Amino acid sequence: MKVTYHGHSVVHIEANGKDILVDPFITGNGNCDLQADNVKADVILLTHGHNDHVGDTVDIAKRNGSLVVAPFELATYLSWQGIETHPLSIGGGYTFDFGRVSLTQAFHGSSYTEEENKRIIYTGMPAGIIFEAEGKKIYHMGDTGLFTDMRMYGERHSFDLLFVPIGDNFTMGPEDAKQAVEWISPDFVVPIHYNTFPAIEQDGEAFIDSISPRKGKALKPGESIDL
Repeated sequence: MKVTYHGHSVVHIEANGKDILVDPFITGNGNCDLQADNVKADVILLTHGHNDHVGDTVDIAKRNGSLVVAPFELATYLSWQGIETHPLSIGGGYTFDFGRVSLTQAFHGSSYTEEENKRIIYTGMPAGIIFEAEGKKIYHMGDTGLFTDMRMYGERHSFDLLFVPIGDNFTMGPEDAKQAVEWISPDFVVPIHYNTFPAIEQDGEAFIDSISPRKGKALKPGESIDL
């Protein structure tokens, strides 16, 4: 399994012959190395409805015929845009031909903003994503604050890779993210959701140093790891 980070919370997973994108915020993301009009995706996984996570989902899905897996209300809203969706709810999961997707709690908001109409659309509860394929298990935490049930996730699962937000202001900052890593106890850690906007500027390498001796890396956009 190959996993590539593309800035902010954008992750590309290659598993079981499929291209899987998580939270494809590409257009307007100055830290992303991708171009939305040539991205390939068989599947798109979404953690919540904020614009900096839904991003280019509709355009990518229509061009590729992608399946979009998202929390129920967000999946319903996106299905009205003419794309194929599979809804999930927190605590639930589903085994697809490309792997198993389950949703965890995340403490955050979830809404889609239509700026031209000055309208905010409720898109259900935010979530984290547990993705399992090829004998590996990845936890993409989405946007969240610290909560003690993260310890339970660490006790119940053995994660090969954890994507943890460190940006502060909208999510956990580095200190809370460090605590999350200690509770979840993954084999490898990659920080996400930082340095995209001035309010979430952080030092990813300093964060990785702070979790030593646990293994991890502040991946640059376009940089990959093999699991």
